[in-house]
Amino acid sequence: MSYVEVPGAKVPIRMWADPASVEDGAMQQLRNVSTLPWIKGLAVMPDVHFGKGATVGSVIAMQGAVCPAAVGVDIGCGMSAVRTSLTANDLPGDLSRLRSRIEQAIPVGRGMHGDAVDPGKLHGFPTSGWDDFWGRFGGIADAVKFRQERATKQMGTLGSGNHMIEFCLDSEGAVWLMLHSGSRNIGKELAEHHIGVAQKLPHNQSLVDRDLAVFISETPQMAAYRNDLYWAQEYAKYNRAIMMALFKDVVRKEFKKAKPVFGQEISCHHNYVAEERYDGADLLVTRKGAIRAGSGEYGIIPGSMGTSSYIVRGLGNEKAFNSASHGAGRRMSRNAAKRRFTVRDLEEQTRGVECRKDSGVLDEIPAAYKPIEQVMEQQRDLVEVVAKLKQVVCVKG
Repeated sequence: MSYVEVPGAKVPIRMWADPASVEDGAMQQLRNVSTLPWIKGLAVMPDVHFGKGATVGSVIAMQGAVCPAAVGVDIGCGMSAVRTSLTANDLPGDLSRLRSRIEQAIPVGRGMHGDAVDPGKLHGFPTSGWDDFWGRFGGIADAVKFRQERATKQMGTLGSGNHMIEFCLDSEGAVWLMLHSGSRNIGKELAEHHIGVAQKLPHNQSLVDRDLAVFISETPQMAAYRNDLYWAQEYAKYNRAIMMALFKDVVRKEFKKAKPVFGQEISCHHNYVAEERYDGADLLVTRKGAIRAGSGEYGIIPGSMGTSSYIVRGLGNEKAFNSASHGAGRRMSRNAAKRRFTVRDLEEQTRGVECRKDSGVLDEIPAAYKPIEQVMEQQRDLVEVVAKLKQVVCVKG
């Protein structure tokens, strides 16, 4: 589909979703965002749903301002994937050992490594910039500096919720490794700190929603936020890269005879801010639950723990600020999913997938998400499909 334009206060709301299918609370959030004095454009992805302040699945372009709540608290959250030389014929009948080995190598949930991972010991890991990255820790907000040891030990860990590590097959039978995570606790605490600072600033006192509080360019608060934001985005990228290196090591050991070879890694943020230029203007583009899909750029759009995921190539649609959805998007809240479904439902909907099938991940049941095929159909003018993946192993926190 092409987009539908819904009237907004200062800019139209361009929707790659049926407005009638979007919950009232999310539509109100979109209208609220369209009232911001600094806004230059608002694009809504087909996975749109209610979030804190701004909806998940929205792309907000502003001039001279950025809203930290519209980035989300998991700064830099995103996906990584890599195609391997393995095929379906290389897989054993029972994949439980592989899942167990992945869980042993990569801490999940609130877990962390006993000692910080040394990237110099990881096979082929690019360590240039690593020391500089950690050297900049001293320049981030004082409020979170006491978390340094935790941040170092959580580097290369999964987290919980919709974060996952998957061993997948594409439609041609090739094995892919895929994972989803972000900036862990340090990113969350940085985000919450800056949201709190923004909400106290005088220029934000008359906003329709205090969660839409912004920082304005050429102020010390904006400079501090952008410093910490970009550091957390880099943390998230390193976090995924280390997890992928650990994941590859597991696969090398488990499939030693097949001598797996790994292709070029694809990695993309879907909760972040980028400086981009549209219609001759320099804008700050916030993607919350959206990936960049510039012409020819590769991205990853996952479904749920029992459905397909997609490797895509961007079509460079500037009406969407060169963006696409970050996944299927939830169609019900976590609490609603827990009330509505049972563990037996989860077992049924994840049949054929080696994964957790217990009450602890019931809120991640596939039926709690929108149908990924429908989401992909709605953004045919944003991306083209390169590969369709289906997981055979899924690790959750």
